[in-house]
Amino acid sequence: MNTAKKNDIWKRTFYPFWGSQMLSLLGSSLVQFSLVWWLTEETGSATVLAMASMFALIPEIVIQPFAGAIIDRINRKRVIIIADALIALFTLFLGILFMIGRVEVWHIYLIMALRAVGSAFHYPAEQASVSLMVPKEQLTRIAGLNQAARGVINIVAAPLGALVMDLIGVEGSLMIDVITAALAVAIVSFIPIPRQQTLEKKDGSWFSVVLHDMKEGFQYLVSWKGMMVMTAMAFIFKIALSPAFSLIPLLVKEHFHGDAAQYSMVEVAFGVGIILGGSILGAWGGFKKKVYTMMIGAFGVGVGIMALGLIPEGGLYVSLIPSFLMGFMVPMVDGSLMAIMQEKIDNEYQGRVFTMFGSIIYLSTPIGLAIAGPVSDALGIQFWFIAAGVLIFLSMILGLSFKSFRNIEEGPVINPNKITSDQPVAQFEIESK
Repeated sequence: MNTAKKNDIWKRTFYPFWGSQMLSLLGSSLVQFSLVWWLTEETGSATVLAMASMFALIPEIVIQPFAGAIIDRINRKRVIIIADALIALFTLFLGILFMIGRVEVWHIYLIMALRAVGSAFHYPAEQASVSLMVPKEQLTRIAGLNQAARGVINIVAAPLGALVMDLIGVEGSLMIDVITAALAVAIVSFIPIPRQQTLEKKDGSWFSVVLHDMKEGFQYLVSWKGMMVMTAMAFIFKIALSPAFSLIPLLVKEHFHGDAAQYSMVEVAFGVGIILGGSILGAWGGFKKKVYTMMIGAFGVGVGIMALGLIPEGGLYVSLIPSFLMGFMVPMVDGSLMAIMQEKIDNEYQGRVFTMFGSIIYLSTPIGLAIAGPVSDALGIQFWFIAAGVLIFLSMILGLSFKSFRNIEEGPVINPNKITSDQPVAQFEIESK
C-alpha cells in the first residue's frame, strides 16, 4: 500500500501542471479561431489567410533551435512561466487595439509572429519538463492523455469561439486567453518541477555559447541513426498529411458536394477519433515496444487518408468512417513518438533535440503545401489523398527497413558526456542491438 502511494506521488504535481497547460491551450485555440475568422470576414482574402499562417509558423521554425539551446541551459519552469506571460501580454495589447477600434491587419500579423516566438520556447520546455515529472513507464499513457485532451479542445474551440465572438466580440476571446494564461502561470508558479542537470559553464559570449549548445544538440540528433530515420519518416508523414488537412474543406465542397455544416461533421468525426484513440492509448499504454504502436497507427492513418481519396463523388457520409479512423490512429503515432523521445533522449539534451526535430518537421508543411496545390489543381483533389496514403506507406517501409529504427528503444542512448563539438559525429552513431 505504501509502495503504491509512493509510486503515485508524481501525480500530485504533474496533473495540476498538465491541467494548467490544457487550460492555456484552450485559450490559445479561442484566439486562433477568432483571429482567423475576423480576417476572413474583414478581408475575404485567401492571401491574407495564407500570410497569417506563415506569420504564425515561420518564427517558430527559425527560433526553435536557438530556443532549445536556451531551454537546456536555464530553469525550464521559468521558461514556461515567462513564455506564457509574454504571450498573454502580446494578446492583451491586441485586445486593447480591438477595444478602441484601432486594429489593422498588420497588427494581427505582428501579434501572431510574437505569439509564435513565445510558443517556440513554451512548447519544448513543457514537453521536456514532462519527462522530469513522469515515470518513464507512464510516458506513453500521458502522451495518449495529451492527445485526447487536445482532441477535445479541437472540437470545442470552434463552436465556443463562435459563441464568445457573438456574445463579447473578438476582444472578449482575447481577454479569455489572457485570463487562462494568467491562471496557468499562477498554478505553475506553485508547482515544484525538477530541474535538469546543469550544463557546464563555457567561456565566450552568450551567443557563442548558444551556438555551441545548438551544435551539440545537432550532433546528438544526427549521431543517433535510429532517431534520424524516425525524423525522416515523420518528415514524409507530415508532407503527406498537412496538405490533406488543408484540402479537406475543398474535398467536401467540390467532390462530396457538401456545405459548411457537413464539413464540420467530417471535422467532428476526426476529433471524436482523436479523443477515443488518445483515451485508449492513455488507459492501455500501447505495446511494450512503442515502435509497434506507432507503425500500426501510421498504417491506420494511411488507410484512412487513401480511403478519403477513393470514395466516390457524393459519398460524404461514407467519408466519416475514414475520418474517424484517421483521428483514432493519430494519437498512436504522435503519442508513441513523443514517448520514445522523452524516454530515450537524455533530459539534458531534450530542449535542443525537441526543437531541432520540431523545426525539421515544421518545414514539411510549406513544402507539402507547395507540392499539393499544383498537383491537386492538375489531377484533382482526391488524387492528393491517394498519393498521401502511398507516401505514408513508403515512409513506413523506409523506417522498418532500418534495424536501428526497429530497435530504437533497445539500443544504447548516446552518452552526452562524450559529445564535444570537436569530435566527429560518426564516432557516436548508435549500433542497434
